[in-house]
Order: sequence, then C-alpha cells, then structure tokens
Amino acid sequence: MDSLKQAFDLLFSLDKELLQIIGVTMRMSFFSTLISCLVGLPLGALLGMRSFRGKAFLKKLIHTLMGLPPVAAGLFVYMLFTHYGPFGSLNLLFTVRAMVVAQCLLIVPIVTGLTSSFVESFSRPIIETARGLGLSAPRTVLLCLSEGRASLISVALTAFGRSIAEVGAVSIVGGNIQWKTRVMTTAIMLETNKGRFSFALALGVILLLIAFIVNVAASWVVKEPKHG
Repeated sequence: MDSLKQAFDLLFSLDKELLQIIGVTMRMSFFSTLISCLVGLPLGALLGMRSFRGKAFLKKLIHTLMGLPPVAAGLFVYMLFTHYGPFGSLNLLFTVRAMVVAQCLLIVPIVTGLTSSFVESFSRPIIETARGLGLSAPRTVLLCLSEGRASLISVALTAFGRSIAEVGAVSIVGGNIQWKTRVMTTAIMLETNKGRFSFALALGVILLLIAFIVNVAASWVVKEPKHG
C-alpha cells in the first residue's frame, strides 16, 4: 500500500524524470505507429485485393514476420547501426530514431498482415464497383481503406499497443539511457529490479491510462456501422 501511495504521489507531483520518460515513450510510439501504418496499410490493401503468383508464399512470410522475436529485430538493427555496420556513420545507435526503426521492423508485418486479412473479407464488391467506375489502382486502394476504416483503426491500435509495450528491441538499440532513450517499459523493468516499486507502479498506471485514452479517442473517430 505504501508503494501504491508513493506511486500516486509521483504522478501528481509531475516528477521531471517521469515526464521525460513519458515524452520519449510517446514520441517513439507515435512515429513508429505512423510510419508502420503508412507502409503497412497500402501494402496490406494491395495484398488483400490482388491475386498474383507467389501470393500464398508472401502471406506465409508476412505471418512469420508477425511473430518476429523483438530481441532478434533489435539485434538486426543494432548490427546495421553499430560503428562497424553499414549505417554506422549515421550515428543513430542509442537514439530514439534507432528505436523507431526497430519498432517499425516489428510492426510493419503486423499491420500488413492484419490489413490484408481485413481487406480480403470485404474488398470484392468494392473492387467491382471501382472497376465499373473506372477508378485507378491507387484510388481503389484508398476506397478499400476508407470503407474498412473501422477495422483499420483497430489495426492501428494494435500497432500502437505493440509499440508502447515493447521492451526487448528498444533496450538493445536504445540502451535504456537515462534522460535520453529510457521509455516506460524499460524503466519499469529497471526500477523493479532496483526495488523502486513506487516509480514502476506510477509508470504502469500511466501505461494503462494511455491505452484507455487511445481506445476512447478511437471510438469517437470511427463509429462501427450499424446493420439492419
């Protein structure tokens, strides 16, 4: 009970370190979700709409990457940006930008795979309508994404949830550096190991609040269509 009370005291005291950790977390999660959706939504829509040779293999590959272990993604990005890696000269290792790259490596396959499944389930009549209207392929993709926006909002929420809850990849490429790359999940792990349960609890409460706020906001943005 004492730890819980101290956690709420930290929340209301606007602790500088706590606010900085929240800021880094939100910046990383926002950009990784945005980039992943900009890449994954159109790719998933095309994959769901089109039939082509090798589609079954490509879907299996995407589904495999959807379960990519975070530490494997982190190690791959670390090798790219380390001093001896091909992009070492960019000096991105142990920065928020490197963390975003690692997150995108994890999230793009998830967005692509889920979008493909959703689009396949409702795209046929839309494609026939678009073909009758003489719409181009890009406009047909946009039409499919627009018509399935309720389902696609849930895809974006899944991407955001994966991003904000990630530990392994961001620990490797970010280094969990205080006042620089420490995010809520890595801070919770560190503070728990140090025995600072009040700080860890405060971060846990904030994570839950953010998840709740995002879901409420999404329900206002898109209303599920009523049938009948």
